[in-house]
Amino acid sequence: MKLSKSIAGKLSAINKYRYKLILVIAVIWTILDTLYTIIRFNFLDIQTRYYFFEYQDFQPILLREIIILLMSAIIGYVLVFNFKRNTRNFPLWFNFLAKTAVLVSLAFFMNFLIHITYSLLISKLSPLYAWREFLNDAFNTYWIVEKLPSWLLIFFMTQLIIEIIEKYSPGIFLDVFLGKYVHPRIEKRIIMFIDLKDSTPIAEKLGHKDYFRFIRDFIYFISIALIEYNGRIYQYVGDEIVVSWPFNAANTKRCMDSLIEARKILQKNGESFRRKYDIIPEFRVGIHAGEVTIGEIGLIKKDLAMSGDTMNTTARIRGACSELKQKFIVSKDFIDAIDLKEWQSESLGLVDLKGKDKGIELFALKI
Repeated sequence: MKLSKSIAGKLSAINKYRYKLILVIAVIWTILDTLYTIIRFNFLDIQTRYYFFEYQDFQPILLREIIILLMSAIIGYVLVFNFKRNTRNFPLWFNFLAKTAVLVSLAFFMNFLIHITYSLLISKLSPLYAWREFLNDAFNTYWIVEKLPSWLLIFFMTQLIIEIIEKYSPGIFLDVFLGKYVHPRIEKRIIMFIDLKDSTPIAEKLGHKDYFRFIRDFIYFISIALIEYNGRIYQYVGDEIVVSWPFNAANTKRCMDSLIEARKILQKNGESFRRKYDIIPEFRVGIHAGEVTIGEIGLIKKDLAMSGDTMNTTARIRGACSELKQKFIVSKDFIDAIDLKEWQSESLGLVDLKGKDKGIELFALKI
């Protein structure tokens, strides 16, 4: 137990999310195969001329599903980890085709394991005869025609669901799937706006394509820090990231920790930015807390929208960073909700923000 907790503690939030996703994929595929096997061989009584399996007893079903579970976890790992690293810069259609080709190969290997283990352990055949039985089935046209479409459908749907989940960012997809925001809801949230400092001169120096690559790398590393501390990324707008946390004391600390982590990650990758772009990025931040209205919008393209005075005020606070020559500015509402013993802050007094009738007290964070 202590070892598992120690290992879990060392995993980043992104990797924890990915391993959970792998586990979900493996369990769902195993459950679907279990139901299919039980119904097919016990209720529908469907047999084909190439089948020598008998799944009326518990033992062969258990053996099959153990293999399915383990191989599904391996396939899930390939999907979630290997391909994410190696195909990030390729178009979606190529990702789907490449992944599907590899997954079909792994599916053949999985069926090889099922065949061989069943032959050796259940049917008590010799290894040579077990190998012949596998070849007989594997190259049987009916077997391929029956298996391949179902594999392709499962792999395609799994990849599609993963893409949809990542579109909404971890933690949001389930809410959307369950229809939590079909009708607008008012929630208290911590809102953070982050954007690139000195974006205009950087764009002029780099040119269109290199600037886009610079922004993509910048957002990638900042997003790692935000997700690490449970930030729910609402949207990317140019070089700006909008992220939120449900309002509570623990999340105010996570919000601050994400800022520190973002700085560490950029510093760690500073030399890489210098080599590629001759620029090390810095960012500005505005943070506020208050009620926002959240709901689904759109017709052809649906999205999750957040609106209200809190969103507008946070955007103005982030905009005030340039005018007040500060990197990190937060509102008094946020200051009142967090214990700032670990961080230094300086009151900037009442500040008139564009579009606000009254000035609000702002604080500069010294981190």
